[in-house]
Parts: sequence; structure tokens; C-alpha cells
Amino acid sequence: MKKENIIVISAGAAVGLAAIALTLLGNPANMGFCIACFLRDIAGACGLHSAAKVQYLRPEIIGLVLGAFIMSVATREFRARAGSAPAVRFVLGGFVMIGALAFLGCPLRMVIRLGGGDLNALVGLVGFTIGISIGVVFLKKGFTLGRSYEAKQGEGGVLPIVMAALLILVLAVPALFKFSEEGPGSKHAPFLIALVIALAVGALAQKSRMCMVGGIRDTIMLKDAHLLIGFIAIFVVVLIGNLITGSFKLGFTMQPIAHSSHLWNLLGMVLVGWGSVLLGGCPLRQLILAGSGSGDSAVTVFGMIVGAAMAHNFGLAGNPDSLNEAKELVVGGISNYGKAAVVLGLIVMLAVGLMNLPKEEAA
Repeated sequence: MKKENIIVISAGAAVGLAAIALTLLGNPANMGFCIACFLRDIAGACGLHSAAKVQYLRPEIIGLVLGAFIMSVATREFRARAGSAPAVRFVLGGFVMIGALAFLGCPLRMVIRLGGGDLNALVGLVGFTIGISIGVVFLKKGFTLGRSYEAKQGEGGVLPIVMAALLILVLAVPALFKFSEEGPGSKHAPFLIALVIALAVGALAQKSRMCMVGGIRDTIMLKDAHLLIGFIAIFVVVLIGNLITGSFKLGFTMQPIAHSSHLWNLLGMVLVGWGSVLLGGCPLRQLILAGSGSGDSAVTVFGMIVGAAMAHNFGLAGNPDSLNEAKELVVGGISNYGKAAVVLGLIVMLAVGLMNLPKEEAA
């Protein structure tokens, strides 16, 4: 087996173990890691939205970025670069987040949900693959957001600096932030333990170049499943972990923090897959790239945070399945505003894709 495959498989297995451990330590079920959900919680903790049940300064996000930063500096791979269509990336990041919160999870959580038996994540995976496939069509036609340029070190260190500042502030003056007293935001592993685990995962993700979008994209375009095997490793480890702990539950309805509105699970992840291809990486990859010096990815992450805030301020995010007083199933899903936002996002992806083709292709 090639060394690079061993690194990716090892990183995937470590992420799977970390996800199981964080859930056992207090994170919500099937949510050991979720970039979308955790950025949403951070947005709430900073007062960017008022949804009281999803407010917590998640150390996992801080750890992922700082872990990638430390690894990239240690291996001399930190490269400060920026200038590739930052405004467009900000908007795309916002819509990727809206799609993820319509589904109730990022690509990483989608894999974790699959490992817990949530078949809604299988619907999401179909949508995600469709979105990536559409993005690949644009890549083959020459789509690009333009090259990035060498930048000053401070530009490349923006997101690590912001995350380090948040870490210092939450430890020194926690009263500055909002914390949920109930709901998903109130469920979390011990702060410092989660931080240490995330630091290790961030370093491994940086070293392995882990990216769910990249795995499927490269399998389609290049017949190279190198990156994809890392996420297969995550799925296998999470599946085994859930079977051992008795947390595995196969089915569609009443899954933890999930809804069984199939069409919008599918379309939400079409939006995530398509947008992530245009951006050059999934939400996890954007965090890792930002930690490794990419100012463009930092802008994308800020766009995702704003997108998360908008999703909750304007009622665009998904609502999980529930039971009414008669113990009858009430299927969750997204509001009409959320549906409109997802459709608008798909239109924006099409527009951005067409506007950034070579002139002869666009014509």
C-alpha cells in the first residue's frame, strides 16, 4: 500500500475515533464533529444569531484551525496566499452553509450520521454526489475563480489569529459569550479535552489533505480514490464504534438532530457539493487551508459563519423530526423561506459557474 494511502486511512480512522470519543464525552449524538453545526454554534455564541439552543464556542473549530496551523508551520508548508475572487468566495461560503443547515450537517457529519445508521444521510450523500458531479462538469469546461497570489504572512494568519483570540477570550472572560442552556448547544464534551482532540485532528487533516469533496471529485475526474478512502475509514470506524456502544439505529425517522424530508435533504447537499467544488474544497478543507495560510479560505469561512447566522435569523435552517403530544411523527424539514434560499443558492452556483468559464466556453 502506498504511503499516502496509509496516511489518509490513518487520518480517517483517527477522525472516526475522535468523533465517537467526543460524542461519548458529551457532544450531541451523531455529531462528534460537524463543521456547519459548530460554526453555527460559534456564530450564536458571538451574538450573531439569537437561536438560544445553538450557542456555544466550540473548541473543535478552534482546534482544527490551530492544529492545521501548527502542522503547516512545523512542516514548512505554511504559505500565505490570497486574492482569488474573495467576494465571490464569501457568498459561496454563505450558501454552502445554508445548504448544510438545510440538511442539518456538513459532509463530515453526513458520513458520521451514516455510521450511526441514519439513512437520511444516504439521501444527502446522493445529493452531495450530484452536486459534485455538476461542479466537475464546470471544472472540465475550464471553470476557475482565478489564481491566488503570494501575500504577507499576516494575511495568511488571519483565521489562526482570530481563533487564538477567541480561545483566550473564552478562557479569560467567558461572560462575553452566549451559551445554550438546552438543545444541541448545551451538549458538549469538556472544553479542554475537545480542544486537544481537535488539535490532533486538525494536524492530521492538514498532513493527509483530507477533503470529502476532493475524494469524490478526483474519483470522478481522475479515477483516483486516494482521498475518498479517508472518509470510508471514518465511516467504518464510526459504524464499529456505534455498534460497540449500542448507539447504532438504522432508519429514516427520529434520528438525532435530523429530518426525513428527503427532497430538501437531497437539494441541500446538492448545494453543498456544487458550491464546495467551485470553492476547491469542503467546509473541513476550508478550515484546514485557512489554518495553512490561505486568505481565500479564511474569507470562505467568514462567509460560512455569516451564512449560519442568516440561516437562523431568517428561519432558513432545518428542523428535526419530532413527536407530537399523541406520540405521532411530525416530519421535520425546512420552511418555505429555507426552500427559497436553497433554490436561490443553486441559481447562484449556476451563475458563478457560467461567469467564470473561459470566454469561448461561456459563449
